[in-house]
Amino acid sequence: MSMFCYQCQETAGGKGCTLRGVCGKTSETAALQDLLLYTLKGVALRVVNARLDIRTIPETNHQTLTSLFATITNANFDPQAIATRIRKTLTLRDALPALPGMPHDAAVFHVNTLEEMLQKAETIGVLATNNEDVRSLREMITYGLKGIAAYAEHAWNIGREDPDIYAFLYEALSATLDDRLTVDELVALTLKTGSFGVKAMALLDEANTSRFGKPEITTVDIGVRENPAILISGHDLTDLEQMLEQTAGTGIDVYTHGEMLPAHYYPAFKKYPHFAGNYGNAWWKQTSEFASFHGPVLFTTNCIVPPASEEIRSRIFTTGASGYPGCTHIDADKNGRKDFSEIIALAKTLPAPDEIETGSIVGGFAHDQTLALADQIVSAVKSGAIRKFIVMAGCDGRMKNRAYYTEFAQKLPPDTVILTAGCAKYRYNKLSLGSIGGIPRVLDAGQCNDSYSLVVIALKLKEVFGLDDINDLPIVYNIAWYEQKAVIVLLALLSLGVKNIHVGPTLPAFLSPNVANVLVEKFGIAGIGTVEDDLALLLND
Repeated sequence: MSMFCYQCQETAGGKGCTLRGVCGKTSETAALQDLLLYTLKGVALRVVNARLDIRTIPETNHQTLTSLFATITNANFDPQAIATRIRKTLTLRDALPALPGMPHDAAVFHVNTLEEMLQKAETIGVLATNNEDVRSLREMITYGLKGIAAYAEHAWNIGREDPDIYAFLYEALSATLDDRLTVDELVALTLKTGSFGVKAMALLDEANTSRFGKPEITTVDIGVRENPAILISGHDLTDLEQMLEQTAGTGIDVYTHGEMLPAHYYPAFKKYPHFAGNYGNAWWKQTSEFASFHGPVLFTTNCIVPPASEEIRSRIFTTGASGYPGCTHIDADKNGRKDFSEIIALAKTLPAPDEIETGSIVGGFAHDQTLALADQIVSAVKSGAIRKFIVMAGCDGRMKNRAYYTEFAQKLPPDTVILTAGCAKYRYNKLSLGSIGGIPRVLDAGQCNDSYSLVVIALKLKEVFGLDDINDLPIVYNIAWYEQKAVIVLLALLSLGVKNIHVGPTLPAFLSPNVANVLVEKFGIAGIGTVEDDLALLLND
């Protein structure tokens, strides 16, 4: 077995990738990502044991965020970039106090060459934890930490940080090496991870709205113009802001792709006339859609699919935590500025995008905008016009059984409203589902991190309806997952006491039978069945 990875929903056979990742990462990249995580745990051990003031180690904090982010599915496929991160992390670790009585290997080992790294990685991967239940909980915590790091990294790029989040990352990373912790203690840490997920999403929400304004109900064009163009994908809004600034007046249009679609909802970006619209669908369709786009593509975060041709690879650029072998990577300078001139120059030489669809879609229903409709919503619920809200947030993916979510949305009765965030929306956001009393039947709050908006909406409605328990609201949950940011969203909901969440299209492979039973018995977690059966179950009043 040359690798073992089961962190995403599409893992091979629903058990684990052992030769090459379904995502496309090689066994070498997988091994280096395992080792990078291990070095971060060594950093955490030193920080926790020395009781360091988090505010005194800013470089270490930032390296921890971006390195955790780089190990998320579909973020960074470049083994050389991962190896560079390992060396940097080891340097930062060794600059921290190594206290007596802290002999753990993660805090003291050394490697330098790629060969040494790969040899070390053979001993510290996922399967190094023998107890299946402990392994399951450690991995679930680790995947939640990756999601927290992703959201905290976006907030950091805008200038917002929370020392408590860094402190928890170190606490939890070091705890995954503690063989003294019981299963019950790890379950408690899993829920604590969820509570810090809420904290990270709230931090990012505040960062985004303070910088770019509060999202507004917005109609987004999904057709094309006649100008050469740049496609920007991923999640980082500061990269989009810089791209729009640098392309202003150049004759180049900028389109969003995938999870960048919700950028159109922010007031700050509406002043750019060359911010043309959204091109394409969810991340997994990029192999065909990038071919028809023709122009350069910038990945700001995860959601990369190995390019379908060398021609497409030559047009792909990466930045931040993302990376792909053979693609140009653009780093920020010490002031956070990124020079996109190479992308702009290339765009000027390439044809305009081919039109693959026409029309528009509506979004921008983050918490402030949706709560502005609170009186209408409450009235519609009390009158019976709205029977149920269905939270269908999460991720999209390639598996054919994800057609379930389109069929589920189509067959929902007309007195129901979908609350969504994340790229799962591409399964139903272009359907003609109509509205209820002027309220659209699909309310898109934004990116996966904007699942926080759905939480705020639910908590506010609980207050408005005078309920003691969030589970008494006319809201049910049918969530699709793919990668680790969806894991932290799920843990965040659990930490808030939300129960009876349905997760699909398959339950995570990293859940051992015993851990799965805990989630079922304590929180009512369930998988999906047929559309008809799930509609009957979830809509049962």
